[in-house]
Amino acid sequence: MKKIVILFACILLLHCNSKNKKNSQNTTQNTEINCTDKLCFGTYEGPEFIGKSDVAHQFSNKMSATVGDQLKKLYAKELYSKVDFQNIEMSTEGMGSGEVVYYLEIPFISVDEKCDAYTSFDHVGGWNHTPSLERRKKELSAVLMEGHQLDISDLKTTSEGLQEYWIQWKNKNTQADCE
Repeated sequence: MKKIVILFACILLLHCNSKNKKNSQNTTQNTEINCTDKLCFGTYEGPEFIGKSDVAHQFSNKMSATVGDQLKKLYAKELYSKVDFQNIEMSTEGMGSGEVVYYLEIPFISVDEKCDAYTSFDHVGGWNHTPSLERRKKELSAVLMEGHQLDISDLKTTSEGLQEYWIQWKNKNTQADCE
């Protein structure tokens, strides 16, 4: 009897682990981001939350990393750019229903001088709550070059309630000669 209980517990444990892996893989599989010299855009389609984790909002993290990488690539090609905060597009169709289609479009503006470019990008947001901007500014202060500051967008909000501040700055390594 003990062996049957142990066997049953093992099967249940394996099933739960398999289900959790499948859910986390779906989050990655349901995300697509593309970039050009003019913008990065992408969509996350899937559950808003898995357990207590806001997997849909994590798409903002993925987009931020991709945009930062793209700005660095453009800089290396002497296509100096920064994010065009005014024309960022965000939509979160289905937010609040459990399933969401989160679309982001982050456009770039060309600048003439390399030290007018930005090569790092991040965000602070809230999926149905106000973003902690002051906390995020403190966290990012360590990555700034001396005498430089963060460039922060106005609060962007989707009609469904996602709130984001988008943040860009000069990367210490990439733009070290811009001190």
